[in-house]
Amino acid sequence: MRPARMMNYKQKTILITGGATGIGYALATRFVEANNRVIICGRREDKLAQARELSPHLEVLQCDVSNERERVSLYQRVVELFPEVSVLINNAGIQNRPAPLTQPQEWEDHRRELATNVEAPMHLSMLFVQHFLKKPEAAIMNVSSGLAFSPLAFMSTYCATKAALHSFTLSLRHQLRETGIRVVEIIPPKVNTDLGGVGLHDDGAPLADFADSAFAAIIEGKLEFGYGFSEKNRLASRAELDQVFSFLNGT
Repeated sequence: MRPARMMNYKQKTILITGGATGIGYALATRFVEANNRVIICGRREDKLAQARELSPHLEVLQCDVSNERERVSLYQRVVELFPEVSVLINNAGIQNRPAPLTQPQEWEDHRRELATNVEAPMHLSMLFVQHFLKKPEAAIMNVSSGLAFSPLAFMSTYCATKAALHSFTLSLRHQLRETGIRVVEIIPPKVNTDLGGVGLHDDGAPLADFADSAFAAIIEGKLEFGYGFSEKNRLASRAELDQVFSFLNGT
């Protein structure tokens, strides 16, 4: 991994998927406060409207990133309306809690999780790379999870998507190492958001604290970072991760 270096995150135009709520919105407000133009996209009109009402400087675009045609349309709209865009933050994600794998499954739930959490960031990265190669300085940031390193077995598909995103991010960073595009991985722990449902993460890390830490790490130039539990997982040995797996899954 390249040594950290500073990147100017002022007066940039930034696209954040899933930016109307949770981690995406928290990062969006911090980038706006740092004198950047921020575009958020999401699939729910009401959440986008609420975000815009709370933060009038945000630009909003509706898009369901789990849909291939909508991803292509999003890319085309963004580069047409905001040709100066140079930062993509792949934050959109969903988290299902399916029946145990010993029971019959509703595949559509798993398919949508795969499409949102893996297909979307991979495809959007591939699309925006072509635009960012024309920029002297650009960045792609992928939001994975501490569960990419040691999964909760009852959320097997969600954890697998985050492990896949971690792997893709490493490969993307390697392939772009000779370009002006930085590739950053943000690795949250459980954060107090509504991911997966209201109230399910109330015991998670405070959203403001995590967002402050993540924003500071981005400004500092770090290429990969976690927070609390996820930072320990990121740096753990295989033996330590085996212990974490046993702890998380009660074995």
